[in-house]
Amino acid sequence: MGKKKPTPLRAPQVCPVCGEDVPRSAVACPECGADHHSGWREDAGSYDGVGMPDDEFNYDEFVEQEFGSSSKPAAIKMVWWVTAILVIVVFVAIYLYAARG
Repeated sequence: MGKKKPTPLRAPQVCPVCGEDVPRSAVACPECGADHHSGWREDAGSYDGVGMPDDEFNYDEFVEQEFGSSSKPAAIKMVWWVTAILVIVVFVAIYLYAARG
């Protein structure tokens, strides 16, 4: 049985990862290093490697879906504000008392 020679893979004219022109005989993109193993596909000419959202992308809708309807952080409850102020007052009192003595 004869060994079958593997068919060489062709490089795309434009790198689907970075968008730079690729020389015809290149085995990898000279700009980003992408090759058949790391990023090129058979349908590389139709692949948009950037992955940017289309023109109808609504940022506010995306944020609501990802993080919920409230775009503001949750407010700190009044109990925690009072606790923080009391802790500060206690530390200042201890400092002043220690400074006197």
